[in-house]
Amino acid sequence: MTDPSSHPGLGAPRGPAFLAGRAPSFPGPPAPPAEAPAAAHAVPPPAPPSGRTPRPFVATLLAAVLAGGAAGYAAGAFGDADPASAPAAAPRAGDLETVAARVLPSVVSVETARGQGSGFVFDERGRMLTNAHVVEGSSEVTVELQDGRRLRAEVIGDDPQYDVAVLEPETARGLDAAELATGARPAVGDTVLAIGSPLGLSGTVTSGIVSALDRPVRLGDGGQRRAVQTDASINPGNSGGPLVDTEGQVIGINTAIATLDQERGGSIGIGFAIPVGDAVDAARAIIDGG
Repeated sequence: MTDPSSHPGLGAPRGPAFLAGRAPSFPGPPAPPAEAPAAAHAVPPPAPPSGRTPRPFVATLLAAVLAGGAAGYAAGAFGDADPASAPAAAPRAGDLETVAARVLPSVVSVETARGQGSGFVFDERGRMLTNAHVVEGSSEVTVELQDGRRLRAEVIGDDPQYDVAVLEPETARGLDAAELATGARPAVGDTVLAIGSPLGLSGTVTSGIVSALDRPVRLGDGGQRRAVQTDASINPGNSGGPLVDTEGQVIGINTAIATLDQERGGSIGIGFAIPVGDAVDAARAIIDGG
């Protein structure tokens, strides 16, 4: 495998320095019902291997998971759940398929002399957004569209503080802009898709949720910036690609990942995206020459 650190475009998104939040707290196992159904049977925790000391935290967490699963099964089996209070159904696979099909034509692979990343069309003139670190040191790049066309694109400017760059392709013919969610704010738990070219695999779509909002991370050459945290799988080459909601609207630009190993960094379920509003503000300033 190619060493990601030797290809800044490929090697990014990088593991940023970020401020850890409060340690997550896990609920203890729920109290048993006053009268358990006759058919229900408690699931005893597994006995620890001989010669080893059991780990109370793991045992508690496992108990909570088992209890939660049993409670869900009982509600479904006996029909005790109140339909009026039931949570909304998660988007079906077909729904996400529709979202991906809608957004993919706007997503591009960005190729430079030093590496590769992702980007997407964001306005009616066919201009594209990507990360500044993807096109660092380049005045012109090659973009590959989902239909296989390859176009030259000029790097008309970048904002290293927000890690945003704007590309202008040689033609806007056949380019459709992605819809931007500039007037909406995502919520923790929302389903999202990350789209791009991880490790050069163009048109890759992964799904997850918004894990946190306004997470302070250090991006580009600037100080700490607020970012959308997601557990959608993001890997080297995803940099500059869109993070979209279930309406197919772009809520952020995939930019960085937390990793346990800087030399062999890969997704561990903690990725960060620049909020689309911040990215568009930076892009407008670049276009206006600010």
